[in-house]
Amino acid sequence: MLSPRKVKHRKQHKGRMRGEAQRGSQLAFGDYALKAEGCGRMTSQQIEAARIAINRKVKRGGQLWIRVFPDKSITKKPAETRMGGGKGVPDHWAAVINPGRILYELKGVPEDVAKEALRLASYKLPFPTKIIARSSTI
Repeated sequence: MLSPRKVKHRKQHKGRMRGEAQRGSQLAFGDYALKAEGCGRMTSQQIEAARIAINRKVKRGGQLWIRVFPDKSITKKPAETRMGGGKGVPDHWAAVINPGRILYELKGVPEDVAKEALRLASYKLPFPTKIIARSSTI
């Protein structure tokens, strides 16, 4: 799973997910992409599950770019613990996703294969997505 090697602070505030994505909202590398339509958190397990779904469909053909990285620590308190006693220990890592963010890009595969691979990957994610293409609309 993806996780940062080193962070300045182990625990982070929850934060808010407001507005559209400014950075990472344009196609940069590939010809086809999976774009977020809603906001949410994408855990490192979800990033990996979607990557595996894409790779299985394209049979390791073409090239895949992952445009998100889980750099936010999500904490969790143990089950059946009383309130208080401070913040929980870091449990997993997540990426904060705003609408318009490009998640995955594909290049070097036929259009129908790319569309199907990105559709399968979208089922692994907790927010609505759409498939975009550089040349024509899918």
